[in-house]
Amino acid sequence: MIADDIRALLRRDARADRVVPPTGFTAHLTLFVSGAMAFLTVFALALSLASGRLADRWASELAGAATLRINAPAEQRAAQTEAALEVLKQTSGVASARALSAEEQAALLAPWFGPDLPLDTLPVPQLIEIIEGEPGLDTMGLRLRLAAEVPGAVLDDHSRWREPLVDAATSLRRLGWISILLIGGATAAMITLAANASLAANAQIIEVLRQVGARDRFIAGAFVRRFTWRAFFGAVVGTVLGLTGVLLLPEASDAGGFLTGLGFQSADWLLPAVIPVLGAAVAFAATWSAARRKLKELS
Repeated sequence: MIADDIRALLRRDARADRVVPPTGFTAHLTLFVSGAMAFLTVFALALSLASGRLADRWASELAGAATLRINAPAEQRAAQTEAALEVLKQTSGVASARALSAEEQAALLAPWFGPDLPLDTLPVPQLIEIIEGEPGLDTMGLRLRLAAEVPGAVLDDHSRWREPLVDAATSLRRLGWISILLIGGATAAMITLAANASLAANAQIIEVLRQVGARDRFIAGAFVRRFTWRAFFGAVVGTVLGLTGVLLLPEASDAGGFLTGLGFQSADWLLPAVIPVLGAAVAFAATWSAARRKLKELS
């Protein structure tokens, strides 16, 4: 039965098209609501996909590296650094380890203290960059060995930074999908109200159609067809405007951080094409349900 209704919807029926007046506030309301909701859906989808990419990138980048900090007096720092590097060479799960140069450490501190920071006059700890390999780094065992052989070594596996960042990005992705569901529900509610208003305004026409032998299925199909196509065309316009807005967003850059790169990438640009179809499907279901219910009330 549903398949027959869909085929009837796609087939042009001049008689059914004349049942529902082509103008009126319900027509404008349906077009505006579907267009506005499609516009918002494009941005919610872009936010969700970008947040997913961000969570994956932060997890992969921070999970594969660790930092060893040598907190020791200046006269012992070089010896403890060599001892720590020797321990790391013998540790399973460490692909490579190297001590950062004074220039690299100054570059790391430059955003906070400026480019002319005199490291040789400050008690800045020596940093050792650790790249993890297979089968993975046993951080607890490494900490115990370093505590015994290199008293001034402090291991940071970035977990305290990685987990909150990944959780925040994952929450943003979840919020994007929840927003899409809420937008779909709001669209269905508004189209239902518009369909009920149109059916109530055309109650006399419906009564005349019944008197001349028209079935409720024919009458409901006329309203469903008109509202579904209105929602589809409105969603197409809203999707195009939304994609235009996404194209105007700044591209991804290191300077902008997570505030940039919120658009679509590669095959993701095809996903918004589904929005008008989903909008039409929501309008079809909402109008069909409203029409059947209203026609029973008018019986």
